[in-house]
Amino acid sequence: MDDKPPILLPYTVSSEWVAPLRSVLTTELPDVTIEHASTPPASRAAIETAPIVVAFGLPDDLLACAEELQWVQALSAGVNTYDVDAIAAADAMLTTVSGIHAQPIAEQVLGYMFAFERGIHTGIRQQQRAVWERYTVGELADATLGIVGVGAIGQRIAELASAIGIQTLGIKRNPDTGGDCVDELFGPEGLYELLLRADYVVLACPLTDETRGLIGREELQTMNEWGVLINIARGDVVDEETLIHALQYGWIRGAALDVFSTEPLPADSPLWKLSNVIVTPHMAGLTPHYMERSAAIIAQNYRTFVAGDLDAMQNRIV
Repeated sequence: MDDKPPILLPYTVSSEWVAPLRSVLTTELPDVTIEHASTPPASRAAIETAPIVVAFGLPDDLLACAEELQWVQALSAGVNTYDVDAIAAADAMLTTVSGIHAQPIAEQVLGYMFAFERGIHTGIRQQQRAVWERYTVGELADATLGIVGVGAIGQRIAELASAIGIQTLGIKRNPDTGGDCVDELFGPEGLYELLLRADYVVLACPLTDETRGLIGREELQTMNEWGVLINIARGDVVDEETLIHALQYGWIRGAALDVFSTEPLPADSPLWKLSNVIVTPHMAGLTPHYMERSAAIIAQNYRTFVAGDLDAMQNRIV
């Protein structure tokens, strides 16, 4: 391997992202060649000899052309657009930029909670109709927040919520680690207790075989009728049709949803018009600091890769 192997940005990194990413990476890794193959044919040709690929996705036809691939760095926290098994079969590594979304998503979650607790979304809708009508509100400091998935994002949500005085409960696959940020931490078996006790339930877990459909009829009926469901994970963590029914019939107070089973959310979805729902277009993780935070992880992983300390690669999936 070269002392400083080049980095390939295939066409799945759009032109608008290439310049800022290259700028930041050049600062972090000044002696490393960063190549951008801007079209599918150019990408298929370039990936044949590329040891390192940084991308927003790696289509099967690109992966099939990769003969010397050693490491794929995703420009996302999730790996839904990557064939993880095929990358592993190619004896290559896959890493992500997990953690860079923690601050913006945590802020968005607090925004949803303020909207419901203080009736901000109700006020906005009344303003659009020129209606002056007072409504009852609460204080978030009196609330209990349940966080399903206490990873980097869940931890930051807990930190911001705790600063306001909110009691925090958490679910983590391994409750023996990383529980200092919440008041009480449970394993997966504690889901129903969390649902019973929480005024707000935020889904911050990855989409896996275990979490697909995690929140369905039984879980929604377990939540308190004043409970609010917040989903910034993946749409398929929730049984969407059952959630619509629960919102229509008052099983829970409301929902704030940034992710959906089908995206964009179809125009005929009842979620658009339900008065107890806040819909945002899968943008909770957006931040002006996306590239600099991504580049910091990529640069550190690059140095670790070159040093041969592969077990220390950050956010390694395979």
